[in-house]
Amino acid sequence: MSRCLVCDEGIKEALTWMSLFKRSEAKAICERCEEKLHVITGDTCSICSREMDGNYSTGDLCLDCSRWERNREWAGYLSKNISLFHYNEYLKDIIAKYKYRGDYALAGIFVPFLKDGLKDMEFDLVTVIPLSDERLRERGFNQAQALADLLGLLTVDVLTRIHTEKQSKKSRQERMALPQVFQVTQSDLLQHKTILIIDDIYTTGTTLRHAAKALMTAGAKGVSSITLAR
Repeated sequence: MSRCLVCDEGIKEALTWMSLFKRSEAKAICERCEEKLHVITGDTCSICSREMDGNYSTGDLCLDCSRWERNREWAGYLSKNISLFHYNEYLKDIIAKYKYRGDYALAGIFVPFLKDGLKDMEFDLVTVIPLSDERLRERGFNQAQALADLLGLLTVDVLTRIHTEKQSKKSRQERMALPQVFQVTQSDLLQHKTILIIDDIYTTGTTLRHAAKALMTAGAKGVSSITLAR
């Protein structure tokens, strides 16, 4: 019996006729813990996956994305982000253990959900949001790269990142005013290609839009992304 990566309880899987003939992917989280992950559902922003609220939307865009798209400096670079879960306190704790305390195995929780999210996404190349050298030394691994590896996706390293102060310490306004922090290293690989970026959390969208702008400016045809939380 496999054990839940969050609470360490045994995971009981129902035996069905289908399971006898088709080997399903082993779950890494028990049903009780999975219920605490709040999946993003219903009407969502056509760009960032935010659940739509009449007081926080305009047309098919949330107000945040509407502001981004009205800004000529940023409009049109990120075509679509799919986020899987609401960034509630429960998920925040799991991601903190994974991202900051090095519990690499926790990435396995998200693999089945990411695979479902990727089913309807089209892309030619996959890359991940890179860490600065200093941040990589601190954590010992790139959390986005770990997700891609477990998904079996071949990634290309086309972006480098200079060291910046931790995003979690910045206000919304400060994040949106950040100067470009990415540089493209292999522009020849990007020409006329559609790029998928993998990252862990979509907050203001600044990081992904900076990456998307760098990739599009270097010759990519389009950029989309998938993230765990929104």
